[in-house]
Amino acid sequence: MSNNLKILWHQGKQFIPDITTAQVPGIFRGRPVISSEDVDLAALEDLCPTHAIRINPVGIDMGKCTFCGECAMQFPNKIKFTKDYKLSATARGNLIIREGDENPLLINPDEIRKEIHRVFGKSLKLRQVSAGGDNSCEMELNAVNNVQFDMSRFGIEFVASPRHADGIVITGPITKNMTRPLQICYDAIPDPKLIILAGTDAISGGIFADSPAIDRRFLSAHSIDLFVPGNPIHPLTFINGILALTGRL
Repeated sequence: MSNNLKILWHQGKQFIPDITTAQVPGIFRGRPVISSEDVDLAALEDLCPTHAIRINPVGIDMGKCTFCGECAMQFPNKIKFTKDYKLSATARGNLIIREGDENPLLINPDEIRKEIHRVFGKSLKLRQVSAGGDNSCEMELNAVNNVQFDMSRFGIEFVASPRHADGIVITGPITKNMTRPLQICYDAIPDPKLIILAGTDAISGGIFADSPAIDRRFLSAHSIDLFVPGNPIHPLTFINGILALTGRL
């Protein structure tokens, strides 16, 4: 006990006490803010390799955005990325940030299936499926249960078998060779079940959106319960999104 107290005294707390108010480093790019300043809209639109930027009115689709920050570098008075990591949404259209939008993103409880709060409000087990991912989002999902973020304190954990899971977390753009395994995994999960898309690649295909190597028909056949943008996602974005989805926030 004395040794543990000495470690606590020297190193301080190793976990984040409140994950809803935690601060992130200045290098983090979160929710964008778009001003009303006049710029060359054609040049702004052409700048984005994933076509995340739209014009008339100007907007950024966070489901397509790679958060590279190039638009903010080229047009610093037009676009700014804040450190707001609460980016998750239950509807795909809510990921579009438009010119003049400065309010934080909030998940609308009316858009959530009623059984989610009732069944998963206190405990949630998830099976993660890397459907052609590059391991960046997968590494961040590993981090959600480390000593700092400690997602398991909320009763939310990853499990090895889909038969023990309440839903799946999909990362990657969903390649053709992962389409069938993904469907098998989904079918093995008992009802009711969740589908969560984690990362730009999973939400829109990202830079691979036009590749003939991907097959996203699985998403057309099922309803998505939560979209978690990021490239890669941040652990705080994922945890806050899950807590809001299950009615814990």
